[in-house]
Amino acid sequence: MSKRDVRMRGFEARSTVTDALAWVDASSGADASPHRTEQIPARDAWGRVLATAVIAQTSVPPFVRSAMDGYALRGDETTGAGTYQPLPFRVIGESLPGRPFDGAVVPGTCVRIMTGAPLPSGADAVLPVELTEPLSGGGLVGGDISAIENVSPGKHVGQVGEDVPKGSEVLSAGRRLRPQDVGILAAVGVTTIEVWARPRVAILVTGNELAEAGTARGDHQIYDSNTDMLRALVTRDGGDVVGVTRLTDDREAIRRALLASDSEVVLFSGGSSVGAEDHAPQIVAEVGELAIHGVAMRPSSPAGMGRVKHRIVFLLPGNPVSCLCAYEFFAGRAIRSLGGRSADWPHRFVRLPVGKKLVSMVGRVDYARVRIVDGQVEPVATSGASILSSTVRADGFVIIPSELEGYGPGAEVDVGLYGDP
Repeated sequence: MSKRDVRMRGFEARSTVTDALAWVDASSGADASPHRTEQIPARDAWGRVLATAVIAQTSVPPFVRSAMDGYALRGDETTGAGTYQPLPFRVIGESLPGRPFDGAVVPGTCVRIMTGAPLPSGADAVLPVELTEPLSGGGLVGGDISAIENVSPGKHVGQVGEDVPKGSEVLSAGRRLRPQDVGILAAVGVTTIEVWARPRVAILVTGNELAEAGTARGDHQIYDSNTDMLRALVTRDGGDVVGVTRLTDDREAIRRALLASDSEVVLFSGGSSVGAEDHAPQIVAEVGELAIHGVAMRPSSPAGMGRVKHRIVFLLPGNPVSCLCAYEFFAGRAIRSLGGRSADWPHRFVRLPVGKKLVSMVGRVDYARVRIVDGQVEPVATSGASILSSTVRADGFVIIPSELEGYGPGAEVDVGLYGDP
């Protein structure tokens, strides 16, 4: 841990991205704390991550049922049935969903049945209605029908546990629940489940030059874009923003806000670089551990991370693209891990050829914003760390490793696509 004050001096050395990621994983992985679970209603579980597996306590379906609208009968009695050799059956009753037939099918008889209704005793198959012809009574109870095609025993019948057998694992621990997963929980009668709690995240925004959108802005102020961007990113990654504190470049105010936070993760927006008013790194070093400050990457080289008591603290540069980049590489990874999600990038990646050269420098990792033009990758023009619109105009990003000077035309690269993960 270095407590060297880099303000107005610059970094003597920068940590590698690899070392920074290793620290994040050690601080937020499965063996790190805090990791909390909670019980929630299953109906509200979409998007949450299961902490324990769900075992079916009942079979789905719990009874033998019809898979078609038609007539329940003994399948072997339809052997030989055809258009030129129809076989007659007496309709002795009706079975509806939730209202089963209270009787038994005997030779030469059938029961009119609807999809999902219990199969009556004595029957082992369902003859679809389109494979029958009414003889009398319109195919209703008390009338007769003829089978014009045969069905084998078990045909068009849903067996007990055909969907979910009792005692089977319905959903495994660590699964991020989708809408259909919530449906299957209801199907097996589960009303409450244990999930990983959403990590509590506090955002501390520093900078005399910032004004909140919707408020009066001074002549030499800019509107704060990082806060709303970070809110959205934290929500995407399964975190819960428990507070946003806006601070001037006042050392003691920043210190008090950091120590007062009751979150598991603290995100500093701004105040992390080497300027005279960049107090956050030294405050973290004084009251906790400043594990890393300065990373060999572009943008986001002033990024840092450390601990204050049980809280993981991330120093995110104030320039919007640097803030986004540092969050994506480090803070988002930690938040996803703490919430039981995969730590990996939450973006979809596609492999595409480079159309125009992507430039970098050996010794640093580059987060290059790119456009996809005619199936090829091109850098976004005007893409400095303060140009947030570059990420809006971009289709995605390419991570250029530290050992390369970039990618030339024709090279195949992995593009992380912006948009819904």
